[in-house]
Amino acid sequence: MKTLYYNGTVYTGEDFVEAFIVEDDRFIFAGSKKEAEEKINSDDEKVDLRRQFVCAGFNDSHMHLVNFGQTMLMARLSEHTDSLTSLLGYILEFKYKNNLHKNAWLRGRGWNQDYFSDVKRMPDRYDIDKVIDDIPVVLTRACGHCCVVNSKALELCGITEDTVSPEGGAIGKTNGKLNGLFFDNAIDLITRNIPSPGKATIKKMILSACKKLNSYGITSSQSDDYCVFRELPYSIIDESYRELEKEGKLTVRVNEQCNFTELKDLKKFIADGNMTGKGTKMFRTGPLKMLGDGSLGGRTAYLSKPYADDESTSGFPLFSSREMNQMIDYANENGMQVAVHAIGDKCLDQVMNAIDKALKKNPREDHRHGIVHCQISRADQLKRIENMHLHVYAQSIFLDYDNHIVEDRVGKKLASTSYSWKTLLNNGVVVSNGSDAPVELPDVLKGIQCAVTRKSMDGFGPYLPEEAFTVREAIDSFTINGAIASFEEDVKGKIKEGYYADFVILNHDPFNCDENTIASIKVKKTFVGGKCVYER
Repeated sequence: MKTLYYNGTVYTGEDFVEAFIVEDDRFIFAGSKKEAEEKINSDDEKVDLRRQFVCAGFNDSHMHLVNFGQTMLMARLSEHTDSLTSLLGYILEFKYKNNLHKNAWLRGRGWNQDYFSDVKRMPDRYDIDKVIDDIPVVLTRACGHCCVVNSKALELCGITEDTVSPEGGAIGKTNGKLNGLFFDNAIDLITRNIPSPGKATIKKMILSACKKLNSYGITSSQSDDYCVFRELPYSIIDESYRELEKEGKLTVRVNEQCNFTELKDLKKFIADGNMTGKGTKMFRTGPLKMLGDGSLGGRTAYLSKPYADDESTSGFPLFSSREMNQMIDYANENGMQVAVHAIGDKCLDQVMNAIDKALKKNPREDHRHGIVHCQISRADQLKRIENMHLHVYAQSIFLDYDNHIVEDRVGKKLASTSYSWKTLLNNGVVVSNGSDAPVELPDVLKGIQCAVTRKSMDGFGPYLPEEAFTVREAIDSFTINGAIASFEEDVKGKIKEGYYADFVILNHDPFNCDENTIASIKVKKTFVGGKCVYER
């Protein structure tokens, strides 16, 4: 049976039409209502779109789907980060509401010290101890590259002043004493002591996250999940997705960005028969994913010079150049795509050097190796990205917060060439978009507004307005460009014959509204494979 959707403003990814037809899980036509009616039978279904806007389903090209689902079970600190006092009061309330006692871990994510109104610093162990000292507490910063724990957590993890910081990480100290802060790779010293969930819980996390993603119009996710529970084998994550798919419960198409930190684990993964592009319509193996450095907000992004607002640090790399070279070389040699997190410009140099070296050793015509984030950059690096034909996984929603800090963090000169995704786009680089959820909510329409206005949601800015996307470019970055990132541009990202019938219905047309109101547009319905998976 066919379904005709008509009387809409339909952006196909190539043009605007008024009607399209879905049969089974694919689009079979997009064009005029008259032509469409000639292709259906009298008993086929007709749906009046009532002049609403339709486009291909949104594709979040970099996030952490399992971690996003996990945070839904945690204390939601992002809603209580206006002050340290509010944060502490909330976690105490959360403890009692969830009846946490003995050695049960209280976990939360989403604090950001830059939003605190009562203090101008990160929280420490002593702050948490004042309200909770009988159970272990770990509170992760919004960026995911820093956490703070209480004294009970330090005790249970056996961490003392003599514990050595791992390479690519740092254990926070004040006057030689542990302050409870852990940065990047040092966070593993805490999380490896927290019991990993079973498959049933992981599946619950996936379903919760997918439901939320569908509400934002997201039908595809490129997700970094293996790093969430390092103690679990990657196969548990894969099995969770595949079982949900067989049960008919998976409502987001997932391209797994495979995060490994050691060459031996990558070698085993490939030896097990895994390869970029292998999988089904709903779950596929994507690129090798690596974390090159930390975050700008936490001052752990690896810069080529000291931070303008803290000259004691330039951030740090999470891998030595030797380790990164080996990982990327092995992936490239074995036909895997790579996608590497790089926020600081020094890290970006390290990543591009590794990819360049690997490609010179084993040239590949269509590798689609990519840079995740690509935030702090120099003009010479933008040119090099173009020349190397790299993909860029941007997060325009980051401008909501980073607009307020980027110049203070890196200085005016470096800020003037950073977050320059339009320059890359203009020079032929494919730039896809995402949220990095749970760093930010996967609110695509907010991401589109930030891309178009270059302003924060509070109106601050614009930051480098010449780098603004058009509405079309912004939508394309969340649809067809995301499909290109995962080698799926022939089946998703457009409303076109033969493509998956993944689409979203909005209550207003983003092409014909005040650009500062795009974020207020509502998702009315979301369809995956022709089936409605969300209705407002």
